[in-house]
Amino acid sequence: MKVSIVEDNKTFAGVLEQVIQQAEGFDWCKTYYSAEEAIQNIYDQVPDVVVMDITLPGMNGIDLMRKLKPTLTNTLFMICSIHDEDDTIFAALQNGADGYILKDSSIDEIQQALGLLVKGGAPMSPYIARKVLGSFRKEKKSEPLAVLTSREQEILDFTATGLSAKEIADKLSLSPFTVQTHIRNIYTKLQVQNKVEALKKLNRL
Repeated sequence: MKVSIVEDNKTFAGVLEQVIQQAEGFDWCKTYYSAEEAIQNIYDQVPDVVVMDITLPGMNGIDLMRKLKPTLTNTLFMICSIHDEDDTIFAALQNGADGYILKDSSIDEIQQALGLLVKGGAPMSPYIARKVLGSFRKEKKSEPLAVLTSREQEILDFTATGLSAKEIADKLSLSPFTVQTHIRNIYTKLQVQNKVEALKKLNRL
């Protein structure tokens, strides 16, 4: 299996290259140090697996994945990141990540994750898996706190796909300030602190 890397930290990228080369059944293919470099060159040597970071110079890894997924339909994407925040995890998973491991994973854990990925599994670091499983726990149903307007529902649906306030504003021909105001109103009505809590409250996660 050919594996490409998208990682701007050259030291960590070098570690990943060695880990992949030592993994049975896998060959390191290419390393890209930015999303833009990957977009420009990845089709020259299409990989079976992409191991990618989220924080990159310029375009981030989630946006990169969103752009590549429609054309690299047979390629698997595994996030390898320091980010363990709810919003980031669910944005990555909702936009096509097939696995999500943390950068503090051991060599064995990374190799095991690659093996599980190509066998049809969805490898996740234990901490990430607990967060994902927690999102499926049923919360006590309560009376609706407030009815969202159709515009608020539309904006909440867009946030679920990982779009930023500016991207939503562009899609709806609104100003980013107006979108942010709608988002604050949504949180107030639902009595939540972030979009993950809002989506869970409405059973959209």
